[in-house]
Amino acid sequence: MSSDNTATELKLALDMLEKEKEISRDVLFDAIEGSLLRACANHFGKSDNFSVEIDRDTCEYHVYLEKEVVEEVFDDTIEITEEDAKEIDPKAKIGDMVKCEVQSKEFGRIAAQNAKSYILQMIREKERDAIYSQYSGKQRSIVTGVVQRRVGENLTINLGKTDAILNENEQVKGENLKPNDRVKVYVLEVKKTEKGSARILVSRTHKDLVKCLFESEVAEIQDGTVEIKSIVREPGSRSKIAVWSNNPDVDAVGACVGVNSTRVNSVVDELRGEKVDIVNWDENPGRMIENALSPAKIVAVFADPETKIAKVVVPDGQLSLAIGLKGQNARLAAKLTNYKIDIKSETQAKDAPGFRYEDYMFDDDEYDEEYDETYDEAYDEGYEGEDAEYVEDEAGEAYTEEVDEAPADDVSEDSEE
Repeated sequence: MSSDNTATELKLALDMLEKEKEISRDVLFDAIEGSLLRACANHFGKSDNFSVEIDRDTCEYHVYLEKEVVEEVFDDTIEITEEDAKEIDPKAKIGDMVKCEVQSKEFGRIAAQNAKSYILQMIREKERDAIYSQYSGKQRSIVTGVVQRRVGENLTINLGKTDAILNENEQVKGENLKPNDRVKVYVLEVKKTEKGSARILVSRTHKDLVKCLFESEVAEIQDGTVEIKSIVREPGSRSKIAVWSNNPDVDAVGACVGVNSTRVNSVVDELRGEKVDIVNWDENPGRMIENALSPAKIVAVFADPETKIAKVVVPDGQLSLAIGLKGQNARLAAKLTNYKIDIKSETQAKDAPGFRYEDYMFDDDEYDEEYDETYDEAYDEGYEGEDAEYVEDEAGEAYTEEVDEAPADDVSEDSEE
């Protein structure tokens, strides 16, 4: 039987482990019972006729050895005389089984040490399981951590109870994270190692980091009033997100921007200054493309849903803004809408053979119908010549190699951001 002091100490230890390690009390009691049985096996050479009883409230424990009542004892580990048995149970007789309490001090120092090691091992295993369970549930969400140290080109991020790995390719280029910096990271993957511990991979470049940041800042997204329909990102530079309101009385863009831009600024601050464009999502491809090319103004759009190609006309002074610095605005708009976008200024478009503005105007009811083949041929002839502004990059996205038509002074501050 455990002493009062031992039971009190055990209870305090269990309370601390349950609170700090988040290991259930039942698991801890199972570990203790298992350790005592192991101690019995080590000391007596067997444990199949041993049992352990622990009071879940007081933490008092008893170890019992079940013995058969016999006339003559040959093995005192499993047998007991009738005379000795009656001291335990006055009604005991030959052939009965009686439970004899074993004092833990009989186990000896080595057995006690083995029991302690087993308990510690069980606690470590359960702690690893608890950490894995906790963070596997946070996969595809954001968590806050503290930068610990650099290991080669990777960073370790302390999440409180364990460390995560921020690989080099998941770090934003130019973002100089230092030890003790608090950062929010996107949990990419949580998996168990061979030793059973959790290996957590996180990211600062994933586009869903931006999505999760807005979800945490915007109450209307949390309650489902506003939806993020599409999001694209060039980490460290610029993101574009398309939002939609399920309530006609709620402005989706305004909700994401917040009063005095507080909400979007909170996201930008967490992204260390990365620009964020918020536009309205629209099921009409033409209007969606027009929104996606913001802040540039659009004169006309023609979008073909079958080929996923869009041809856009902008004012002469807006060409550089629509394309963006190094083609970024057009490139992000193309990814946001899933359309290949070909942008021309009004002058370029009017000089194209067969150009007609009416061919560009987007009909809400007929956007999914085939457009005029005569116009298609005339347009392609005028827009796919040697002087075409757009070419395709390796990823198949449209961008400009250079902009000769618009002088440098025409590029607004927005296009350079």
